[in-house]
Parts: sequence; structure tokens; C-alpha cells
Amino acid sequence: MGVKRGIRKKTFGHKIVVFLSVVLTLLLVMAYLLPFVEPKVLKGLAALSLLTPFIILVNVIFMLIWLFKMERYFWLHFLVLALGYPYLVRFYKLGGEKVIQSDDVKIMSYNVRMFNKYNWLEDKDIPQKINEFIEDKSPDIVSFQDYAKNAETSFDFPYKFEKFPSENARFGQAIFSKFPIVGKGSLDFQKTANNIIYADIKIEKDTFRIYNVHLQSIKLNPKKEYFGEIDAEHLQMRISQAFQVQQEQVELFLEHQSKCKYPVMITGDFNNTAYSWVYRKMLQGKKDAFSYAGVGLDPTYDFEFPLRIDFILLDKSMKINYFKTYKEKYSDHFPILARIDRKSLVP
Repeated sequence: MGVKRGIRKKTFGHKIVVFLSVVLTLLLVMAYLLPFVEPKVLKGLAALSLLTPFIILVNVIFMLIWLFKMERYFWLHFLVLALGYPYLVRFYKLGGEKVIQSDDVKIMSYNVRMFNKYNWLEDKDIPQKINEFIEDKSPDIVSFQDYAKNAETSFDFPYKFEKFPSENARFGQAIFSKFPIVGKGSLDFQKTANNIIYADIKIEKDTFRIYNVHLQSIKLNPKKEYFGEIDAEHLQMRISQAFQVQQEQVELFLEHQSKCKYPVMITGDFNNTAYSWVYRKMLQGKKDAFSYAGVGLDPTYDFEFPLRIDFILLDKSMKINYFKTYKEKYSDHFPILARIDRKSLVP
């Protein structure tokens, strides 16, 4: 009798694991479809895109479990993961050979969280450390989000464009460049502190446009737990509303970009992942520097599980030689840098 009960328990447990496998693969298929549906249509379901990296990871774990047990359910996870291969390289990138040339144009994007103006971090020397970091990495162009003027920062760039929503605004955005800025502007989103600015930058005889994007914030707190029913419901509602605003902002951006006569770079904090409608729309006609030259998981936001919400997207004519996410914890975001082959910018 004891043996029979053990068999029943094992069989019941096996059925539970099989059921979980089916649910996880269905969730992953749903996550694959999310980028093709507008957030205003999905509403609450759009928040699932933030969990896509976690869903991918759990599917990989289940696939390995079935492989170890040598059971056919391995193929269920394998086929669904293989179906979403373009999504996998946005989650994890195997390292490849890097070609670094001395005349590469180095592009950096960094959400500096107002240089720790309100002491989110205990370290009082954050502004100086960010200043030293920028000086050490020596990018040719930097896009700053959550940028605040600070007496302790003195970035050594001959050209810059700073934009604040109003005279009394606490923060805005900035583009610093070692190359001449021959044009600049702002999309000036309404009823929000978020925005998109741009600068037309001239290298020798050629010009390209760089957009500095900071889409609607969802205000995730890395140190806050959302396990309570009320908190979780409020979080989902807030994310849903933010994603709908992001859709409006992206639609305005795409209209603005369509009138640009120059090759385009997009840098910044999307406040959304590479599995979202927002990312898919922004990526049109572009390539993601991480997907071409990144390594590993490379999260850009300091959170409980890997979130990559900061991006450098480049015109398909531009050649990416190198990409890196730095792990200095001077903000709740990590700085990212791409090295672009100068010959692809200046034919």
C-alpha cells in the first residue's frame, strides 16, 4: 500500500509539473504577441511585457529539468523558445568578437537620477563620481535623462543642449557632444516631466540626428515589495496607464522622426522592455546595439530581476563595433555605451 501511495503522489506531482509547463509555454507565446498589440487595446495585459525576461528564464529552467529527466516535454519548451529566438537575443547575448578602432565614435546614454539630488543613495559624492566616470570613459556624445544642473559636475564638452520643462523644473534632459551641434529641438510632451529632445550633429561633412528619449515613467521602486493585493492592483493600473501614455508619446515621436532628413540614432530610457509595443515601434528601421554587440543579460535598471529599459538604437547603415553596460551604482540606472565605426557615419 505504501508503494502504491508513493506512485500516486509521484504521478500527481508529475501532472502538476506538466500543467505548469503548458501554462508557462502559453504565457511565453502570449508575451511574444504583446509587442504587436497597442497598449491602449491591451490595457492591463500590457504590463506582462515587463515579466517577459522572467517568463523566458523559467521556461529555460523547465526545459533543462525535462532534458535531465529525458522526457518528451523538453520539446514543448524547446520549440516555443526556438520560435521566439529574436526575443531570446534581446534577453541574453552570447559574446562575439569585438572590433575596437581608435577613431570609433562613442555614444553613451545615462539616466543619472538628478545626480542623487535627494540622497536616494547614501554616498554624498555621487555627482563627482559621475563626473569622473564620464571623464574616464570619454564618450564623444552623451544623452542624459533625469538631468539636473549641479555645481559639482563640469563635463568637458564644447557643445551641449540642455532642456527643462520650465524654469523651475527640477530635472530635464541634455545632450553633450564633442562634435558641433548644428540643430536642436524638443518634442515638449504635455502634462508630464518626461520628454524627447534631439540634436543634429555634424562630423566632417556629414550630419546625423540623435534623439534623447525619456518616455513616461512607471515609477517602479526597486526596494518596494508589491505582494499585497491592493499594492499589486495599484501597480498594474499605474503601469497600464503609463504604457498608454507611452504609446501616445511614441506616435508623436514617429511622426517627428519621419520628417528628419538625416540618419537617426535613438538613445535613452524607454521605461519599457525589448518585449513591448513601444520597443518594436522605436526599432523600426534601426538595430539595437546590445543585440549586435552586447554580452550576457546586461540589465540597465537596478531591480530584483533583469530589466533592460535603456537603449541605443542605430540606423541600419551604422556599424556597431562594441557595446557595454557599466555596473557603477551611481543611479538606479546603469550607463550604456556603444562604439560606432566612424566610416559608417562618414562615408
